[in-house]
Parts: sequence; structure tokens; C-alpha cells
Amino acid sequence: MVRTLILMRHGKSGYPDGVGDHERPLAPRGEREAGLAGAWLRATQPPIDAVRCSTATRTRETLAATGITAPVVYERGIYEASPRSLIELIHLGDEHVSTLLVIGHAPGMPWTAWELAANRDSEQAVELSRKFPTSALAVLEFDRPWDQIEPGTGELVCFHIPR
Repeated sequence: MVRTLILMRHGKSGYPDGVGDHERPLAPRGEREAGLAGAWLRATQPPIDAVRCSTATRTRETLAATGITAPVVYERGIYEASPRSLIELIHLGDEHVSTLLVIGHAPGMPWTAWELAANRDSEQAVELSRKFPTSALAVLEFDRPWDQIEPGTGELVCFHIPR
């Protein structure tokens, strides 16, 4: 079974006075672009079976704005996670899940996409390495179970910036 992993950075956030980083909400632009990301996902990707989402307010609001309704697990550990931590989280994926969406933050999302991609010289990987803006999505495919995913074992098939 082909496994599809979609790594998404949260939408553009606001910076209200007196609000800590973890609690920052989406800005109107972030809501709009996350909605565009959700429409793109539904139009171009396999149905999402499960979501892992950071507990930060802006990631939760990003997920809501996408309109994706797959079962979700909120993970505090995605906030400020390293690629190794995110890969360990992916290893916990249910064997019946073929498409997993992970919504998190920079630098974790772009670094993890880069680490997992075997085709780092592809046009998509080069673009991803230059900039991974808010609401961006990296789509990787794997020919192995979730618990066998390691750096360099995936194929970066798409990098999309919804605007």
C-alpha cells in the first residue's frame, strides 16, 4: 500500500498584544489561505484518513479552515518539534491509514519534508528548501508502512503554496 504523508505549515497568524506564541490566532489572510489549501487537498489528493495537529491555536484554526473532517489527534509535541520527533510521531501511524495530514510549524515541517525526501534534487524539493511559507503543503509518498519511514525513503511528489 502506498502511504501519502502531507506536511502542512499553519496559516498566517496574527500577533495580538498580550497573547503568547502558542495561543496566537490566525490572521484573516491565514484563514483564507488555509481554506484554499483545504480546497486544493480535496481536489488533488487522496482522501485524508487521519490528522495529527499541533495544539497551538493557529494550527487548530488552520485545520478548521481547511474543512478537512478526518479523525484528528492533537499533539503538543508537534509544537517546536525536530524532524526526528516528527518522524517518530509518524511511526505511530495506524496501519490502516493510507493518507496522513500533519499540521505544524516552521522549521519542523520544511525540515522534515526535506529529511524524508529521497529526491532532493527535484524542482519541488529545491523550491521547498528556499521557502516554506504559511499554509504551504509538502506531499510525500512512501512504499512502506508508517513505522518504517526514515530519512530519504519518501518521494516528494508535490509542494504547493495556496494563494
